[in-house]
This record gives sequence, structure tokens and C-alpha cells, in this order.
Amino acid sequence: MEAMPGRLRTREPGIQIFEDKAGRPVEVFLEPLTFKPMLYVFGGGHVSRQLAPLAAGVGFKVVVIDDRPEFTETGLFPGAAETRCLPFEGVLERLDVDQDSYLVIVTRGHLYDKTVLEQCLNTRAAYIGMIGSRRKVALIFKKMLEEGAREEDVRRVHSPIGLAIGAETPAEIAVSIVAELIQVRARSRAE
Repeated sequence: MEAMPGRLRTREPGIQIFEDKAGRPVEVFLEPLTFKPMLYVFGGGHVSRQLAPLAAGVGFKVVVIDDRPEFTETGLFPGAAETRCLPFEGVLERLDVDQDSYLVIVTRGHLYDKTVLEQCLNTRAAYIGMIGSRRKVALIFKKMLEEGAREEDVRRVHSPIGLAIGAETPAEIAVSIVAELIQVRARSRAE
């Protein structure tokens, strides 16, 4: 049974050899049953198109949401489990967000980012991340605090989003975001 933690860590199926009570070898096929945490991506632009296949490839069930039909065409997001065309106002009411959900906000503008972020702060999501320059993020946070948001809720937000790797292109930004998602997921599994 000492092989179990290794098999769970790799999440790969395989054959293990154990001994029965008489000491004879017994081949057992082990397939770890793991769930895919939900990743809701708000915004269907360039970063999302790079993000969806990367996140799906590392074990997230990806749902991309935008309020424009042409930005939710399934073919734009390889690896995404679903795309949905929904207005950003009240969008979280239509999603099943829980403590195993990851929320990435990469909409086309800071007003939409703020609209989605305000809703995200009312969830128990494992991760909330929002794209933006430090200046834009500071302005959004300041406005939210003035409107009554709690400081501890705003501190939950990973923003600027992603690990600080000097990312500049949409593909590089997607890599930094997925790296941060993996980091947060690993920490939650370790707890």
C-alpha cells in the first residue's frame, strides 16, 4: 500500500504488484479517482484563449464566460469543457461556485472586471484572480472599499494575476496564471 501516495500524486493509472497473505504476487490495476476543480474564466479574449488549453491540460475543468456571443464560440477555446454567453451583471448567480472553484477575471475592461469581482468576493472560491496593471487594480480596490467592501475580502484577490515571471504576451500571461493556479491548488491539497 506504500505505492498509493505516489500513484495519487502522479494521478496516473498503472499496475502495482502486491503480495497476498501467502506471499504470492498479485497484480492490481490502480486508477486514482480525482476530481477536476472548476475554473471559471470571465472574458473570452486573447489571454483566455491561451489560458483554457493550459488549465485543462493540468487538470482544471474550464468554463469560459463572456457577454459577447462571438467571444464564446467553442472552437476558440480548445480544452474548455464549456463556453457560456452571459451578461456579467449577476453572472455568479448562474454558476455553481464553491470552495473548490477558481475564478479568473480577464474581461475587456476595468468596469466589467469590477462588476465580476464584486460578485466573486461573495463566494467561498479557492482562488480569485484579476488581470490588470497595479494602477488599475489599486483604483478598483479603492473604489470597492469606498463602496463598502471589506479589506479582508479584497486581500483574497490575486492581482495583478499570475506569478511574477515577467510575462508580457497573452501566452506568457496564461502560463503565469496557470502556474499560480497550480500553486494555490497544491497548497489546498496539502492542508
